Amino acid sequence: MTTLNEKSERGHDFGTAPVFLAAISTILGAILFLRFGYAVGHVGLMGGLGIILIAHMITIPTALAVSEIATNQKVEGGGEYFIISRSFGRSIGGTIGIALYFSQAVSVAFYLLAFAEAFAPIFSWINSTGLLPFPVSDMRLVSVPFGVLLIYVILKKGASLGVSMLWGVFAVLVASLVSFFLGSGTGQAPQTIFGHIADPDSFQKVFAICFPAFTGMTAGVGLSGDLKNPRWSIPAGTMLATVVGMGVYVAVVYKLAGFALPENLASDQFIMAKIAAWGPLIYFGLAAATISSAIGSLMIAPRTLQALAKDGLLPGAQLNALIAKGRGKVNEPYNATLVSGVLAIAVIMLGNIDAVAQIISMFFMVTYGALCGISFLEHFAANPSYRPAFRTRWFLSLFGAVMCILMMFQMSPLYAIIAIASMTLLHLALSRYATQDKSLTAIFQGVLFQLTRHLHMAAQKRYASSHAKDWRPSFIMVSEDTLEHISALDFLRWISHRYGFSTLIHYIPGKLSAETTKISRQMLRRLIEMTASSRAAVFVDTVVSPTYETALAQMTQVAGISGLENNSVLFEIPHGEPDAVAKTVKNCRIVAGLDMNICILRSSARRFGYRRQLHVWLTQEDEANARLMILLAFIIAGHPDWKDCEISVFASFPKEEMESQREKLTERILSERLPISLKRLRVTPYSGDDLFESQVVRTSAEADLTLLGFDTEELVGKDGGMLSSFTGLHDVLFVDGRQEIAIR
Repeated sequence: MTTLNEKSERGHDFGTAPVFLAAISTILGAILFLRFGYAVGHVGLMGGLGIILIAHMITIPTALAVSEIATNQKVEGGGEYFIISRSFGRSIGGTIGIALYFSQAVSVAFYLLAFAEAFAPIFSWINSTGLLPFPVSDMRLVSVPFGVLLIYVILKKGASLGVSMLWGVFAVLVASLVSFFLGSGTGQAPQTIFGHIADPDSFQKVFAICFPAFTGMTAGVGLSGDLKNPRWSIPAGTMLATVVGMGVYVAVVYKLAGFALPENLASDQFIMAKIAAWGPLIYFGLAAATISSAIGSLMIAPRTLQALAKDGLLPGAQLNALIAKGRGKVNEPYNATLVSGVLAIAVIMLGNIDAVAQIISMFFMVTYGALCGISFLEHFAANPSYRPAFRTRWFLSLFGAVMCILMMFQMSPLYAIIAIASMTLLHLALSRYATQDKSLTAIFQGVLFQLTRHLHMAAQKRYASSHAKDWRPSFIMVSEDTLEHISALDFLRWISHRYGFSTLIHYIPGKLSAETTKISRQMLRRLIEMTASSRAAVFVDTVVSPTYETALAQMTQVAGISGLENNSVLFEIPHGEPDAVAKTVKNCRIVAGLDMNICILRSSARRFGYRRQLHVWLTQEDEANARLMILLAFIIAGHPDWKDCEISVFASFPKEEMESQREKLTERILSERLPISLKRLRVTPYSGDDLFESQVVRTSAEADLTLLGFDTEELVGKDGGMLSSFTGLHDVLFVDGRQEIAIR
């Protein structure tokens, strides 16, 4: 059984007819009667049909998108604002919603000023008879009193009376159109399909003037909170109004082109009255069209404002409470209607609102683009929770969104910039009050998921045929002291800054259980905070395993963050941990058969010092290591932390090979475009391991990072003796390049 509160929240329980009436009465509005003749006179029949076609290339995808979204979620009060805010979040939804509200409220003034144009013959008659001692020409003498009367009626009787009035004015509107189509014309020869006046206005200007006529198809969406079944009524009423409106537009353009000359069409805004079977009925039709549009806008704008207030997006809690408060059992937005009415009357008093009307068109464009964008993103994200009963096509939604953006700048780049700048400032202000928005993040997470999935699959298919020159580092590190040892994280974030990928796995000892899972999730949150604070583009995760060795064996076999296999593994020997060498040797033995590059970072308390000197040492045994060592040096030096870094290459070869090796290295540096100055290349004689070690220590004692090559099998056979050598150096990276790499 429906309770009083539920009914109050639900509203009037309207059916589909009010949605159709609100939309069609706004579509067949003032522009149709006052500006379509101007349009055909300036751009001809084909140009007029082109305007209708382009406009519906925007409005039909939008109508389809609205219909789709409305059948997926429970649409409450606020119509388009509610849909956008529940999809994009309150900050973005509120930005568009406030702009939409002003567009709807100012539209009331626009329609009332146009309504006054229907009284032009009466004004002419009064002036010709001399009934008054002064000439009457100010249309505000009609628009202001009628505006006040209309606001009073809506405040007094609410939306139910507004819908009843819509039936009456819609009947007059239909009668006037019938009279127009039955008319025999002006008695002049019709124009050709391409005929127009000399020196016409541009197509873009004519389109900008006429486009407000096409913005009414979503007018009925604003009644969402008053509908019995919005999931059915919104799609049915919106699509029916769009199709009917398009048919009427095409018929009117054909009639105008065939029954009047371009000069008359362009100069006489009441040309439809001269063509019609009974001219005065056109004035009644104009009055009916404009007053019905004004009624529709005055019913919808307050509901948008009320929804904004319910979400707390207006300045001040007291103001939000005042505007959100409704009256009666159907929650009539009395206060919001009063505010909207005052705003409309204030705009009417300004008289000329042509410039404001162009900005209104821009805000409608932004709204329609957002609706189409939501539909497209939901299609692409493929979220299982998005299950609309009515479905459009993703390419139609994308096309509609792109068309909105293009036409904004085609209509008026200045007003497009003003609209975008205004909404940007609004968004910045609202972001302070809507910091907990999740909807936009959820949508883009779904989009990124789909995009990443497709890219991973494409990359995996290409992986088998990839060449050594396409190689890029994809490091993985498994550590049980992730939070304590920061040097390894520094190295990984340098690698993944631009050229490579890095995965840091925190090892949690134990068996998988509810307790270790809880610990794992807590640790993951800390790791994410740590990488975020250091701006590290490193993927972090945790693993629960009985031993470190099993964890290492598991993690080195899984795919990396790039979607491809990890090709390099990193171990760390922290400063001041004597047992770390033996552990590292044991770990190297585990991964030795995986065909992965192995790097061992022996970190010091200095933590890479000033990051200005990076030394690479090559020997005759580093033929396989050299390319990886030089490539890693290049990647590290490319990080902003190393912006003042100089790479120095030291090559130690037997004395008889020094000259040939120098020429070989010089040719490689030049041909492979390595960021190494030839002045920083030094070739020295190799005189055995002991002398080599002392030479390295003596030369690179002040280096911030030194790269040395090694062979894993030899390291394991000698129990890692090399890792304890070179004690006079600071941070050292031992590199074993076990994969084919080409630097081209």
